Amino acid sequence: MQSTLSPPIGYLAGLLAILFTSSAALAACPLELAVYGDAESEAGIDFRPTVESAVVANTFKMVLDKGVVLDGIVMWTEGVARPHGSLMYRCPTGDVTGDELAACTVWEGVIYSSDEQGKIALLPAEGVDAPKTLIFPDLGPSLQMSAAYGENGFSKVPWDVFALKGCQE
Repeated sequence: MQSTLSPPIGYLAGLLAILFTSSAALAACPLELAVYGDAESEAGIDFRPTVESAVVANTFKMVLDKGVVLDGIVMWTEGVARPHGSLMYRCPTGDVTGDELAACTVWEGVIYSSDEQGKIALLPAEGVDAPKTLIFPDLGPSLQMSAAYGENGFSKVPWDVFALKGCQE
């Protein structure tokens, strides 16, 4: 049987097939390999598999302009369980005190997610498909007040919302 699609219609059908295949592949990405981006500042988030840890549930890096990198972790709170995220800038390594950790933490808060229908949920654990969108409440204002911002740091303040851009291999 011969195809009756005109060349432009055939081209569009092929393009749609590629788009749907790409979005299906994106949906199958586990959170620990997900890559997110902010459209306004070009900031990005790359999740990493968390090394065996009793307290850290998720690990990620946030990359801002001018090569500024923030280290991120997520720990679930006790009682009313919430994914409490922390972003740190140039923290000392090794045995650090609570004061030293507080001094290098540039943002803290609950991390939320959103699906294709706009349903808001908490950030899922590793091993779960990456949500379409992540929400870091008050991220921009917190980062703008941090030591990472300014003349020797980043200059483009990200918004609070990051969209799923891809999956690391």
